[in-house]
Amino acid sequence: MNPSLKLLLGVLIALEISFTRSWMVNLGLAVIGLVIILTSRPKLSRFLLLLVIPLIPAVALAMAILLQSNAGTHFAIVLFTRIYAYVFIGSAVTMTTSISDLVMSLEQNAHVPSKFAYGFLGAFNLLPKIVSEVNIIRAAGNMRGQTLHVWSPKLYFKAVLASLNWSENLAEAMTSHGFVEDAPRSYFKRIHIRWWDWATLIGVLVILQFALFGLHLQ
Repeated sequence: MNPSLKLLLGVLIALEISFTRSWMVNLGLAVIGLVIILTSRPKLSRFLLLLVIPLIPAVALAMAILLQSNAGTHFAIVLFTRIYAYVFIGSAVTMTTSISDLVMSLEQNAHVPSKFAYGFLGAFNLLPKIVSEVNIIRAAGNMRGQTLHVWSPKLYFKAVLASLNWSENLAEAMTSHGFVEDAPRSYFKRIHIRWWDWATLIGVLVILQFALFGLHLQ
């Protein structure tokens, strides 16, 4: 499926279930998202994190509803399953789409300005270097007898200064490779929207409407 339409579909599903109270639909969406995630063959550690991390806010929210509200058990189950639907549908979108294809699709199909698209792609590819720089800053602080914790402002201030330097280098690199803002561009890889992409988007949304309102599932 086209990356832009896939992202749009995930956002529309998340928005719709935010205003409905069908825990069975939430559960069904979570299961579908889980199946899609498994088809992408994620690492076991990453898969376990997807299962465990949402459990904390889901249980806390459900318990808060049960103990502090008169909404009842049904609404607690709705919120619990809704969180997993959010996580699994969102993960299904991101884990089956490469960031480069998504950015190119947003530029070509959604007409996002090139400077934002390529700037975001460059910043995303700098993330591993930022993590490495933070580790270097912490190690340098330890050598001077300074312990820089994850909540230390000094740690992130130094990382921001390094990032500003990298941003200038990235801008110079883009210019040297022929990037000119608002100029016509050719593409190494074209991302097209096929008729079946639209058919999939519309078909899934129609089925979702039928499940939510036609069957009155709760």
